[in-house]
Amino acid sequence: MALLAKGTWVVLVDGEKALICENIGTTRAPRLRLHAKMAQELEPNRELVSDRPGRMPDPGRNQRSAMEETDVHRLAKERFATEVAARVNRLAAKTDLGRMVIAAPPQLLAVLRSELNGELRGRVMAELPKTLTQHSLSQLGAKVADLVDPL
Repeated sequence: MALLAKGTWVVLVDGEKALICENIGTTRAPRLRLHAKMAQELEPNRELVSDRPGRMPDPGRNQRSAMEETDVHRLAKERFATEVAARVNRLAAKTDLGRMVIAAPPQLLAVLRSELNGELRGRVMAELPKTLTQHSLSQLGAKVADLVDPL
């Protein structure tokens, strides 16, 4: 567990919850301190989408194809990841963020990566394509350290 040193920041994101933490423990016994918690509540799709999928004409006589529905949950999750990245950027401007680990589902990881400012992107030592926000804060330090160490 040598990579998750004291002072390493850990950003954990899923589509509905985000935790921004700092390791205040040691490399052998990491302990995360919560600096910020963000959350959003996603409404059911039936509440957000009321229309049937559209149709468009195809070449040929009287042919029409269905269009794919917009995935409003995916868009809301990506918008949330953008807000989290903005919060991390603001936090980095106020405090000295050293190394950083980001854990998020792959789609959200891509959004976070693109929204972090250039200096912060250089400080990211590991990107974990996993959802870890469901674990308690007391367990997260060891879980993140176990995932980062083999990298």
